[in-house]
Amino acid sequence: MSDSTTTTLRRPRTRQNRRKPRRGGALTFLRDLFIIVLAALLVSFLVKTFLVRSFWIPSGSMENTLQVNDRVVVDELVPNVIPVHRGDIIVFTDPGGWLAGENLPNVQPTSDLGRAFEWLLTQVGLGTADSDNHLIKRVIGLPGDHVSCCNDLGQMSVNGVPLAEPYITLPSGKSAASGTSFSVTVPANSLWVMGDNRYDSKDSRYNRTTPSKGFVPMSDVVGRAFVISWPADRWRWLSDYSSTFAGVGRAKD
Repeated sequence: MSDSTTTTLRRPRTRQNRRKPRRGGALTFLRDLFIIVLAALLVSFLVKTFLVRSFWIPSGSMENTLQVNDRVVVDELVPNVIPVHRGDIIVFTDPGGWLAGENLPNVQPTSDLGRAFEWLLTQVGLGTADSDNHLIKRVIGLPGDHVSCCNDLGQMSVNGVPLAEPYITLPSGKSAASGTSFSVTVPANSLWVMGDNRYDSKDSRYNRTTPSKGFVPMSDVVGRAFVISWPADRWRWLSDYSSTFAGVGRAKD
């Protein structure tokens, strides 16, 4: 066939024919985008449920380690997969009565849109809408440990070993690691916790009349805080000060 015959047999592309691939491409793009977003939300939800989540610090009980309105990221593998250690900073749900009478500030969004956005972030582990029923303290005693304060030098002791605690904040004129004397043995599956701001922390010492008798059941532990994520200028890893507890050893029977 001649070139002229070939030309006459070609079907001209109409405007409608040219639009079809574009429309199909747009629908495919939207479908793929929806699948990607859905998958991302699912992965984020699973991460929040089983791996890490964010919490907001409402009080000064952990100063100067943590400041009011800091946000921390919590490793939820502790304690079910990774064991909790002395010196760990843990987040836990109220064992019962610990938050009674606490006058904590409310910094959660007040608008419907803000609350909805914060709720969505919370579902994927980035928001803090569910922080109100949680506390954060440092683990001092593990199950079986004998924890007491204070010795002649004003130090905390665990299993008879005095602690040098570089993380605590003491008010001017105070040198003892606790303003309240105590001597306890931590029961099985429980923890003894204290705030770093020792004279301004409603921790295990001040909750001995609650149902948990001041101890935190291991089942109430959400996880270990390992990093300050916000504000940006406060970003840092959180230490468990393992050297402070290095000489304590295992709990005595």
